[in-house]
Amino acid sequence: MADNSFSDGVPSDSLEAAKNTSTSEKLTDQVMQNPQVLAALQERLDSVSHTPSSYIETLPKAVKRRINALKQLQVKCAHIEAKFYEEVHGLERKYAALYQPLFDKRREFVTGDVEPTDAESEWHSENEEEDKLAGDMKNKVVIAEKEAAPAEEPNPKGIPGFWFTIFRNVDMLSELVQEYDEPILKHLQDIKVRFSEPGQPMSFVLEFHFEPNDYFTNSVLTKTYKMKSEPDKADPFSFEGPEIVDCDGCTIDWKKGKNVTVKTIKKKQKHKGRGTVRTIIKQVPNDSFFNFFNPLKASGDGESLDEDSEFTLASDFEIGHFFRERIVPRAVLYFTGEAIEDDDNFEEGEEGEEEELEGDEEGEEEDDVDVNSKKEPSQPSECKQQ
Repeated sequence: MADNSFSDGVPSDSLEAAKNTSTSEKLTDQVMQNPQVLAALQERLDSVSHTPSSYIETLPKAVKRRINALKQLQVKCAHIEAKFYEEVHGLERKYAALYQPLFDKRREFVTGDVEPTDAESEWHSENEEEDKLAGDMKNKVVIAEKEAAPAEEPNPKGIPGFWFTIFRNVDMLSELVQEYDEPILKHLQDIKVRFSEPGQPMSFVLEFHFEPNDYFTNSVLTKTYKMKSEPDKADPFSFEGPEIVDCDGCTIDWKKGKNVTVKTIKKKQKHKGRGTVRTIIKQVPNDSFFNFFNPLKASGDGESLDEDSEFTLASDFEIGHFFRERIVPRAVLYFTGEAIEDDDNFEEGEEGEEEELEGDEEGEEEDDVDVNSKKEPSQPSECKQQ
């Protein structure tokens, strides 16, 4: 039988390799004759050769040495900038004391403890003329129709639902509020910001002041945000000012059966062997705004958080900043809606397909249990920091 592995003394694999090489050379020649391909290759080479890092690598050692000296100066600038922000924090503390008497009066007007004078309540709106014309027209109609004297206009105490309305108006907050949170938030009387004292680590505290209610005994719920204003030793050039690095909540002293952050469920379990069914009752976490006071802790042991935890923590920090910088200083404008920012200021990513996940355990049935029960009266108190 003839051996096909050789042809005229030349191995067949060598012949095949020669053919492939010839074909590759022909394809290369054809590609290199295409002006569009050549232009694309040249553009790619130009972009690679002109990147900052590649340019720095081409510089003489003496120049690189001077660049390193500039980086040393830049690090010193970052530390000076950190000192600047520390002084800014001190100014915030100073001016917060000047704002506070005005915020205290705001609370008195909201709660109805004090009635504003005519001078304090005078305000000229842009639509004042239109309102006046509409009022005059209404009076003429009333006179023409000889209507009876109108019933006395209701005069509720203060501004009902002031802070609750702000929560409802601001998307960032309304997304956190569940239906069963709403009756509790209607008891919210004030939100204050308190800055750390001189010499203490940089931080600020949000204080949520509640009137006596049927849900918890605390008069004040607090959330402390810890801040850092110094360049990172590993990456000093990333410093852009103070940042929140951690936060602490407080313990809410819920009255019996009123804790909206948990729900009581019944589970029916069937024994595999005997076939008997038993019912167990347990408490599981429940979505609620009041989870805000039991925040996720930043990892302090050097371990990185998972992606979901990182997102939750970043959202918490953003909400804290928003309360401090926007909501508390401009509360009335968020109540009226005048300060509501355009949706364009909160850019969303591209919409993708949504997939509904089913989380029910197989073979188990869950029923929500009514957690409402009789209240247990007790004296209001500030919450204990966790």
